[in-house]
Amino acid sequence: MKLHRLDLTGFGPFRETQTVDFDAFDGDGLFLITGRTGAGKSSILDGVSFALYGSVPRYDGGDRRLRSDHSFLTDPTEVRLEFTVGGARWRVTRAPEYERPAKRGGGMTVEPARAELDEWVDGRWVGRAAKLRDVGQLLDEVLGLTATQFQQVILLAQNKFSRFLLAGNTERQQLLRTLFGTRRFEEYKDALDERRRDARSRLDEGGARARTLLDVAEQAVAAAALGTDDAPPAEDDIATRGALLERAVDRAAYRVEARGHERDAAVAAAEAAATRHAQLTERAALLAELGAARAELAARETEAPAVDLLRARLKEARRAEDVRAALDAVDRAATALATAEREHTAALGDWIEHGGDPEDDLDARIETLTADITRSQAAADAERRLRDLDETAAQRAAELAAMVAALAEIEAQIAAVPPRRSAVTEELAASRVAASRVDDLAATRAALASRLESARTLERLTPEAAAAEAAYAEASAASEAAVRRVRDLLQRRLRGYAGELAASLDPGEPCPVCGAVEHPAPAVHADEPVSDDDLTAAEAARDAATAAERVAGSAAGAAREALAVAAATAAGHSVAAVSTELAARESDLADATAAAGRLEALATSLAGLDELETAARGEAAALTERLSSAREEQAVADAERTAIRRDVESARGAHPSVRDRIAADDAHRARARALIDARRSAAERRRGHREAAADLDARLAAASFADADAAREAMLSADERDALDARLADHAAALAAARSRALELELQTVDMTVGDGEIAASAAAVAEAEAVRDAAIAAAASAASAASGLRDLLLRIDEATAAIAGLADEAAATLRLADTVAGRAPNTMKMDLETFVLAAELEEIVCAANLRLQEMSSGRYTLHHSDARQARGAASGLGIEVRDAHTGRQRSPQSLSGGETFLASLALALGLAEVVTSRAGGIRLDTLFIDEGFGSLDPETLDLAMRTLDELRAGGRVVGVISHVETMKEQIPAQIVVAASSDGPSRILQDAVVAG
Repeated sequence: MKLHRLDLTGFGPFRETQTVDFDAFDGDGLFLITGRTGAGKSSILDGVSFALYGSVPRYDGGDRRLRSDHSFLTDPTEVRLEFTVGGARWRVTRAPEYERPAKRGGGMTVEPARAELDEWVDGRWVGRAAKLRDVGQLLDEVLGLTATQFQQVILLAQNKFSRFLLAGNTERQQLLRTLFGTRRFEEYKDALDERRRDARSRLDEGGARARTLLDVAEQAVAAAALGTDDAPPAEDDIATRGALLERAVDRAAYRVEARGHERDAAVAAAEAAATRHAQLTERAALLAELGAARAELAARETEAPAVDLLRARLKEARRAEDVRAALDAVDRAATALATAEREHTAALGDWIEHGGDPEDDLDARIETLTADITRSQAAADAERRLRDLDETAAQRAAELAAMVAALAEIEAQIAAVPPRRSAVTEELAASRVAASRVDDLAATRAALASRLESARTLERLTPEAAAAEAAYAEASAASEAAVRRVRDLLQRRLRGYAGELAASLDPGEPCPVCGAVEHPAPAVHADEPVSDDDLTAAEAARDAATAAERVAGSAAGAAREALAVAAATAAGHSVAAVSTELAARESDLADATAAAGRLEALATSLAGLDELETAARGEAAALTERLSSAREEQAVADAERTAIRRDVESARGAHPSVRDRIAADDAHRARARALIDARRSAAERRRGHREAAADLDARLAAASFADADAAREAMLSADERDALDARLADHAAALAAARSRALELELQTVDMTVGDGEIAASAAAVAEAEAVRDAAIAAAASAASAASGLRDLLLRIDEATAAIAGLADEAAATLRLADTVAGRAPNTMKMDLETFVLAAELEEIVCAANLRLQEMSSGRYTLHHSDARQARGAASGLGIEVRDAHTGRQRSPQSLSGGETFLASLALALGLAEVVTSRAGGIRLDTLFIDEGFGSLDPETLDLAMRTLDELRAGGRVVGVISHVETMKEQIPAQIVVAASSDGPSRILQDAVVAG
């Protein structure tokens, strides 16, 4: 990670925009940030941290007011940082939350916090995120470090410089895991743990399956009575239980063979009894069938006289069929003759009824009527023309009336325009006056709305502030109680150390303090002993209570501040009073807005009235001209209609119309023609009837029938004849079949007899044999099923037993590997795989750090990686100890003095940066900052530290040092000077110093 440029506006001690160009120090590699105490040197690092993470390390848990106290109310506050990570250049812009004057209504308002993130792509900045949450999430992905980790390896801020050196193993593990990307080893451990659980589960399932199968098999043995009276083996003795099951399978096989022999004998006996019964039943059936055949033959012979009568009736019906066609022809001729005579009578009556004479010459009359109809056709055409002219005249009259009405309406509209124009002009003037008040009313309403919101906020915040103050008091009391609890436990534990040591003494064993093997007066506990867990729990409760107190205090302060702002903005006005006044102004504004909205419509309406009057006058003139022309056309049409009407009335005569006269003449001519046709048809039907009657007489004589009625009496329909014929054939066939079957059965049953109880006795014998057979078959099937089931269970038990052996070997190997990787036994170091990898990285970091620490401490101190086991489940293998060459012993880094801690922390931070940067794919640390700490070094040690920092120029790394030590000012030419101006705000001077 490399920083390029930092812009600070209204931030910390800087009111106007101040810029730091980090790229200007690429050639030097080392630069100094200097200035008087309090000028704002550390505020540069605060700006870097705030831009990247939205937080400042110096303000953790305390005041977070980042806005410059020197800024005017209207001045902005903003931090902008350009940096490169992984070859991509980014620009992040952040602004904290601060108060500014409200744009409307007076008073103050809160400017919300904001953030933007851009990426340099193809020569321009491209926006990637513009919300606090989105910017934070994207920066987490880009940076790869949390704020705490950033402060441990890049931004070595005041009071946090030595955090990595003095950190616990767990905290150090989290930082190293992020820097070296070793979380995959944790995933390997989890995957092996999952395989370990699966292997144990499969092994347990295999054993349970084998025992379950044995239980089922033993239940089946007991149910089939195949067991012995021996005592049952233990439930987990799978081998013995399997051997007993094998012997039960052998006994089941023997039982299957015995039941098979019994079944075969029973089946043979049942088949013999069934054969004997079938033969006896067959003889009885033949004898019964013989009796039935004899009865059938006698019945058929009894029906012979009736059958002869039916045969004679069928013969007579066939003779009557020869005259059927002649009878039908006579009937048809008679019907046609009667119809023709009725039609002639009707036609003659119709002719006489309409003025005709029976003696008229119909042909001559038809010719006269035809000539009259021809002459009337021309008059009919004129009559149609007259109707069309009448319809046209009616339409013209309606059009004339409509034009007269339209002309009157237009004249009425023209007369109504002047009063309407006057009314619209007056309304337009009034609306212009009302619309001129919109802006003033809107401003008044906005001010009242802001005042109302402040009054409501004041009402809402008053109880909230009281509740926050109460919560703060309660949290303070709880924090004090938790602190007292920890103090009491520590005092009790100090008092009880002697008792704890005495409790661990054994007679004859040396005392770990004095070495004596005799313990004449061991101490005893005065109070209940205090364990590490008790003390840890109390400290955790104290920390939680302290954090809760800080949170409650911040909430109470924020509530007090918000309440004061709301009270100042509300200016003593109540919600009810402001609401009433606001409602009145909103009503006035609505009326004024409505009036402004009507202005355009009223102007348009006024212009429309003028256009309407002009158009109406032009339309009235045109309509008057059209009315005059239409009246002239109507007079010409009336003269033509009068002439045509005279001709039509002459041709019409006594009829309603000419068309009616033509229709009457045509109907009279049609009646004459109908009478001629009826006379001709009647004569033809009389001749046909006489010919059909003569043919019928000849056919009756030939068929030997006395008359037509006798022939009709003898006739049968085709269905009746077919039914008689079929009945005669059926009787003949049935009689022949009965005679044949009776003869056949007589021959088959010669000397054949069956006793009365013989069949019942045979059936009882068959039923008894079948019952014995079924029981034997069921017994054999049951024995075979039991034996098959036991053999199947035995095979499955053998398979399950073999599987258990394989699973046991696999599970043992998996369990050992998973436990070793997870840091469990047999892993004597209790170090998991990820910690092992990180321990190797830490060992290399310590080696890199010692190259500088030995020089800076003149060979006295070296860091040592410790893999000692930690208490209470803490991560092992990530410890750091300091070896003092003067004493030859290793001790905790916490035992170093302030200056020694600074040197060790600096060496470790630089070693960490080198190792992380050297890792392929790791986070490259191209920029480091060190904030103070050099003032605690003596001149000789400071000179060693400066030589170490000077060596960091190699490799392109840039290191910024914040210090007011004069010696460092002399040795580091590249500087940034933070100078406080006479009027208060500080300025950053970089270009002048670099140029000098």
